[in-house]
Amino acid sequence: MPHADSLILTLVGGFVLAFVFGMLANRLKLSPLVGYLVAGVVVGPHTIGFVADTELAPQLAEIGVILLMFGVGLHFSLADLMKVRKIAIPGALVQIAAATVLGWGMGRLMGMGDLEAVLMGFALSTASTVVLLRALEERKQVKAEAGRIAMGWLIVEDLVIVLALVILPLLVAGAGEAAGPVMLAQSIGWTLLKVAGFVAFMLLAGTRILPWLLVRIAHTRSRELFTLGVLAIALGIAWVAYQLFHSFALGAFLAGLVLNSSPLGHNAAERSLPLRDAFAVLFFVSVGMLFDPTILVREPLAVLGVLGIVIVGKSIAALGITTAFKLDKATSLTVAAALAQIGEFSFILAALSVGLGGMSQETHDLILAAALLSISLNPFVFALIDRLGGRPRPPASGSPEGIALAEEEAAAPNPATA
Repeated sequence: MPHADSLILTLVGGFVLAFVFGMLANRLKLSPLVGYLVAGVVVGPHTIGFVADTELAPQLAEIGVILLMFGVGLHFSLADLMKVRKIAIPGALVQIAAATVLGWGMGRLMGMGDLEAVLMGFALSTASTVVLLRALEERKQVKAEAGRIAMGWLIVEDLVIVLALVILPLLVAGAGEAAGPVMLAQSIGWTLLKVAGFVAFMLLAGTRILPWLLVRIAHTRSRELFTLGVLAIALGIAWVAYQLFHSFALGAFLAGLVLNSSPLGHNAAERSLPLRDAFAVLFFVSVGMLFDPTILVREPLAVLGVLGIVIVGKSIAALGITTAFKLDKATSLTVAAALAQIGEFSFILAALSVGLGGMSQETHDLILAAALLSISLNPFVFALIDRLGGRPRPPASGSPEGIALAEEEAAAPNPATA
């Protein structure tokens, strides 16, 4: 492909095929993410026909990662987390630990080293925000107890992931250099200290400077300048974090978190949404380009094992913790089903692990296969838990949940008039 038109062809191929396969997935009642990933497989080097620029696509995907994490920060709600903290925090940590241990055990059985096995298990522990939100919205449970617990659970997972993305390069480098545990602990401790300083600076100075800057930009009454200002803040702070910690994700997340608390945070989220959506699609397409679908034929048992950890192992862990907190059966089953999948953050962790040399491409393909299958099977998991008693009774019209459900239905667009 000539260098002069590689960007255009990559964008055209990515967007057009993502739209086609996304629409097809939607018609099949699947998440559009499945379609975006399949589009990447089609334009990837492992299938015949047109092949997108495999060097340019990951760079575009990196922008997608920044904007994804920026969006996570913009929608981060500490208040929502505090409402369900007693179950969401221990629940998320127990589920992450359980999936990591199961992944490590399976990885060791497959002949992986300890580090690669742990990384695989950790990548299998994180659920997709996009898939979870869609499932809860379809069941009108976003504001119900199960929805609030699942979202709080996911917020904790997101925080753990942001921290893991900073520490991961140190773990891989330490394992590669056979560094002693004391030196590794010192490196991690020093990095965490710097991260704490950076976070403190962003929360103290950033909450004053960035909102003030947004207000000054808003006074220009230029929509284009406001949008550019929001993107410049997100990309600029992500670049600073990368220079300090080799992590775009941390800076982008903090930028979104700071803007979220500003008076113009809602406007910032609204202005950046189209670009975030577009580059998120390119991110999923680029992930699909890296996936070798032949692993489904070459290693069917390994794929089933990894999928079992995601759907069965994580669900059992979620059911265990929710049962321990004496939640009703319907809520426990709904939370377990909502988290029985993996998505965008698993891709980010796996891609970073491969880039650092801590994970093989075959293990990366196993994680992607588990993601594709778990996202595709998630509607069937919900159908199963409904048969087991996971469909809650409609709340009374005068109860707080009934009022919240009525407001949620009123705010939803009417398909007949859309």
